[in-house]
Amino acid sequence: MYKGGETDMKKRSVLLLVVVSMLCGMVLTMVFNQLPDAAGPDGGGTGLLASIGKKSDGLEQDEAEKLGTALEIIESNYYKDVDRDKLLDGAINGMMEALGDPYSNYMGKVTAEQFSESIEGSFSGIGAEVTSVDGYVEVVSPIKGSPAEKAGLRAKDVILSVNGESLQGLDLNAAVAKIRGPKGSKAVLTVKRPGSESSIEFQITRDDVDLETVTSRMEANGVGVIEISQFSLNTGERFAEELKSLESQGMKGLLIDVRNNPGGVLSVVIDIAGQFVPKGELIVQVENKAGKREEYLSKGSSKPYPVALLMNKGSASASEILAGALQQSAGAVLIGEHSFGKGTVQTSFDKQFDDGSLLKVTIAKWLTPNGSWIHEKGIEPDLQVSQPDYFAVAPLDKKQTLKFDMNSEDVTNVQIMLEAVGYEPGRKDGYYDRATEKAVKSFQSASKLKASGIVDEQTAKALEAALIEEIQDPGNDTQLNRGIAEVVKEIKSQASNK
Repeated sequence: MYKGGETDMKKRSVLLLVVVSMLCGMVLTMVFNQLPDAAGPDGGGTGLLASIGKKSDGLEQDEAEKLGTALEIIESNYYKDVDRDKLLDGAINGMMEALGDPYSNYMGKVTAEQFSESIEGSFSGIGAEVTSVDGYVEVVSPIKGSPAEKAGLRAKDVILSVNGESLQGLDLNAAVAKIRGPKGSKAVLTVKRPGSESSIEFQITRDDVDLETVTSRMEANGVGVIEISQFSLNTGERFAEELKSLESQGMKGLLIDVRNNPGGVLSVVIDIAGQFVPKGELIVQVENKAGKREEYLSKGSSKPYPVALLMNKGSASASEILAGALQQSAGAVLIGEHSFGKGTVQTSFDKQFDDGSLLKVTIAKWLTPNGSWIHEKGIEPDLQVSQPDYFAVAPLDKKQTLKFDMNSEDVTNVQIMLEAVGYEPGRKDGYYDRATEKAVKSFQSASKLKASGIVDEQTAKALEAALIEEIQDPGNDTQLNRGIAEVVKEIKSQASNK
């Protein structure tokens, strides 16, 4: 059983503070990974989605001539030399954009490889989650057991260069492409560590890295907690392992946490839901453009213990399938916040191209067991529970100095942070009054900073670091604690009814 569950479960909440601007609008689409998975519940090719991938007539002659004419005009008349491949990719991108569907898109070779890796749950590289901060690549966390962790890379380390090539100013995908590499190859990283005047050099041998998508732990009163961060190809197997481990420890009730889980592979979530939904009961329905529905029924059985599920606004797609199935077919209680609302299914087409590119296309919509289409609506929890306001506070603008008599959104965020870490500003409306100034001075003194009452870059960083500690404290996770309490209540209710 994986023992780092509690720490890892909190990291994703911390990321909301660090990279919230990067996450806006990003949802991992729920996909059929391979066409046989889309054939039907039994994989026999007789389902209504079995025809996926069959060729149509393609372009009519006049359509092909129109595109060819446009290409010829550009190549012949544009005032610069043009990249023909770039133009063709642009034409495909234009077709995908014309669909008006954010989940259907074209990916070039590099992006397609990264997408496939996210679905597969593994890749070759150094094994560090990174983000982009002010044009620099910053380590969010080394993955447990990875070459990066073994080499001593730490959170907040800034990777300046890889094998002598600077990463500054690169977009994140380009930087990650330089950090990743084939198994056995060397990556020499030059790193700037906070608090260290000189840079540090790490020589890391790249290796295969498994992305841990499932973690678990046993709470008091026999409550098991399993977090699923996304539904990758290995997630079903990992979930079964963790569930079996908890059950062997005498688990009396289970809390499944899919908060901020953006989705993943359809067959995987069906497999997981089937471990709780009674045999023959509906898990999900998939409807094609002709309006015909395929029903996916459970092949498993219900559990003798109570089950509840934690979700929030970041729970999307496959997470919502699990929530709907557990609520409507297994009698589970949903706790937390309204879910994201993504009710479509995509499949990826890559074998049709010979250059490594990929088309991801929405091919159906899915419905809950009772027939509801939750797209752009989401699912309401049975018990609405919000986190403290400081869990969603935005990072501060480090380039701006905040002081007395200012009024701004950043001041509001400072006031929220101050209250969260135990310094009362007396208000949270964005006006920097004397009480706020006094609270800032108190925080600065306790943090061994100059007690100026002004929020400069150093104070802002210290305040955010103190807030992260509060977010990491399990005692402050209102949703998690309420979820555990509800499972305990159900355990006691079952015991009293025996």
